[in-house]
Amino acid sequence: MTEAALIERIAARGDGVTGDGRHVAGGVPGDRIRDDGIIIPGPNRTDPMCRHFGKCGGCQLQHVAEPALADFVRDRVVGGLEGQEVTGIQVLPAVLSPAHSRRRAVLTALRTGKQVAIGFNAAQSNQIVDMRMCPLLLPELFALIAPVRDLLVMIAQPRRPVKVKLQMLDQGVELILEGVKAEGLDAAMALQDFAGAHKLARFAIDQGDGLEILWQPEPPTMCFGEILVEVPPFAFLQPTSAGQAALIEAVTKAIGNAGAVADLFAGVGTFALSVQAGRKVYAAEGARDAIAALTGAANRARALVATEHRDLFRRPLVPAELNRFGAIILDPPRAGAEEQVKQLAASAAPVIAYVSCNPASFARDAKTLIEGGYMLDWVQPVGQFRWSTHVELAARFSK
Repeated sequence: MTEAALIERIAARGDGVTGDGRHVAGGVPGDRIRDDGIIIPGPNRTDPMCRHFGKCGGCQLQHVAEPALADFVRDRVVGGLEGQEVTGIQVLPAVLSPAHSRRRAVLTALRTGKQVAIGFNAAQSNQIVDMRMCPLLLPELFALIAPVRDLLVMIAQPRRPVKVKLQMLDQGVELILEGVKAEGLDAAMALQDFAGAHKLARFAIDQGDGLEILWQPEPPTMCFGEILVEVPPFAFLQPTSAGQAALIEAVTKAIGNAGAVADLFAGVGTFALSVQAGRKVYAAEGARDAIAALTGAANRARALVATEHRDLFRRPLVPAELNRFGAIILDPPRAGAEEQVKQLAASAAPVIAYVSCNPASFARDAKTLIEGGYMLDWVQPVGQFRWSTHVELAARFSK
């Protein structure tokens, strides 16, 4: 028998990869793979925390020990940059969010008879893995799984998937159910009772004709810096508080003492409100409900934050506008910000803090900025989606 091949790294989708390019499902760096496919465990392997691991699609890397998991997150960033021939960059050690810290999740539920399965989908499948434990979710979110399962026995249509959206806000958990039928007085009373009993911050359902807020004792908020934002239903927030803190810290470090800052793709103000103290901030966002929430928060706090509802894909800021700022914060969707980045590359803005949830689109945009005369000073990888192949980052460019 030939010597077992060493697994050297983890590929973007979670497979182990040997030196000769062989992909091994479940392989971890330091493992060896025999010719017959048997994996000889190495020092970077650990026991998965969850009984659903291997079937549930929520996690791909629970079998990877912490140091190797951090290396994977960092290597994803390095690999993306190398794919665009961007090398020699300072890529910092990854920051990982801890277990039981995910404060935002979208689950699927399906009623069959009097049974309801609720959880993440199985890997590469529409089958639902009925969640009986979860080391990802905040305990407050997981505590609602069993009660929601019981509630859906009453209001879920048989064999019709229901989207279950959970998010932790300042006042408690926000719960949104999409694809249910809650008709009649008994159903309405049951839903009110459910929301009150579980002290929900907000409870809304969508029966097919738009979102209906059933319960909201007070406007639900999130705090950024010292400013409260009244967030719209299931507003986009960073998935963990630890990850959010790491990204805010990196952005704050990147922009330094710039006196005027533009926050592009500002959302509800995660970065704009966190860095606004002592400086002027311009915030642009294409989602109308998000920019309205940010505008209201800035006005109530009398913060020096000017807001604009603006589609940055169709109408990016041009160099004459960008050059007015000492720093630009850029936090685009997964596809990146190709049109806005072209304008940035042609600008004289001295600093760009780029936050990304996709190393590939970030690397593409980084190449454009570098070709436009920027230097990529450093990159901070962040693993908010623990045990998954999803990687985020913050980076500093300067000119």
